Amino acid sequence: MSISEIYDIYVQYPSVVTDTRKLKEGDFFFALKGPNFNANTFAFKAIETGAAYCVVDEPLETIATYFEGNNEAQKEAALSKMIVVEDVLTTLQELAGHHRSTFDIPFIAITGSNGKTTTKELVYAVLSSHYKTYNTQGNLNNHIGVPLTILSIKKDAQMAVIEMGANHQKEIEGYCVYARPTHGVISNCGKAHLEGFGGEEGVKKGKGELYTFLREHTGTAFVYTGYDYLNEMSAGIQNIVPYINGTIQSSEPFLTVAANINENETATIASQLVGSYNLPNILCALTIGKHFGVPENKMVDAIANYAPSNSRSQLITKDTNTIILDAYNANPSSMKVAIENFAKLAGTHKIVLLGAMMELGEHSLAEHLALLQLIAGYSFESVVLVGDDFLAHQNAVPQFIYFKTTAEAKVWLVAQNPTHAQLLIKGSRSMQMETVLS
Repeated sequence: MSISEIYDIYVQYPSVVTDTRKLKEGDFFFALKGPNFNANTFAFKAIETGAAYCVVDEPLETIATYFEGNNEAQKEAALSKMIVVEDVLTTLQELAGHHRSTFDIPFIAITGSNGKTTTKELVYAVLSSHYKTYNTQGNLNNHIGVPLTILSIKKDAQMAVIEMGANHQKEIEGYCVYARPTHGVISNCGKAHLEGFGGEEGVKKGKGELYTFLREHTGTAFVYTGYDYLNEMSAGIQNIVPYINGTIQSSEPFLTVAANINENETATIASQLVGSYNLPNILCALTIGKHFGVPENKMVDAIANYAPSNSRSQLITKDTNTIILDAYNANPSSMKVAIENFAKLAGTHKIVLLGAMMELGEHSLAEHLALLQLIAGYSFESVVLVGDDFLAHQNAVPQFIYFKTTAEAKVWLVAQNPTHAQLLIKGSRSMQMETVLS
């Protein structure tokens, strides 16, 4: 069956799912495979749950063997709703590309080492205050999430905001093939996924694939000119829109920015974001909003009303303690700015709890040591470090508290029972540092 024919089915059943646990009546199920799973085996379950059709990539003879029961009529009826393709993932991506081709609206791609999700949410908040806007939900920013995001966009869309995550080269390039962004943002290039990218220059090359696409397709790049490397990377793009000028007015407890949205006028933008490192993210949203004609009052209100969630720069008050929970992810660049920002905040009863940073490969031990050396320059009351790559330096930097697991750190925190304290909790997703609070 051709992509056009599959698209005709999608138009009738536009809710695409890849997880039978989330499947609803009338959904279009794509049976993806991975190293440790094969959703082809769940095709019958999907039909039984209510899927209108299933896309599978095993012969129907093989699929038939997954049927549980003796009702041949039921089995044949289910098999008639299965579409056999060479590769389900490729078909999902091609279908997304076909759907993308039916739109003539701005598709704004956002990537970067740090802050891309916050930037995406701010941009969405600003644009959706004035336009019908669709965006990446949660962290659906990979080779499965990007096509699913595109396929979730309905015909009433006026704007689309697509977050693109990557941990190796050619990944962003692949997304651009079917997302075909008209506009793009690289928030920054830092020390993230060094193992997959092969070092910092590899990060720039990988993230720069978005700029390459915009350069080759007469796209528009929104560029934070405060980072010299972004100026160099974006050279040659026909349409470059620099971020508007802005400065930090205050950063306790939340970030307030003074920005020149309109020439010769300064607007005050209050946010619910923690950390001065969010300044470029706010300026990006304002720049894009201004570019597309969103009224200033709507932009200011949209940013003021955006509240971060899911352990991203959240400010939490628990009993008498103030907690900065930023445990969704971590890398050397984001750790550095989080520590520096925490050190600047008012308070004398400061506790730092950090989980190890992942996907750093051969750079991991050196980067963890560098972070310890940075922290040693501050006078925090307690520093608790979790994970093997921190533990490896326990003898070299013995003044801190080290644990192998997050559970041990939780026991320590409960025993301390701090009051009137300021806590910073951060770590890579797999460390689940937020559980020290549960």
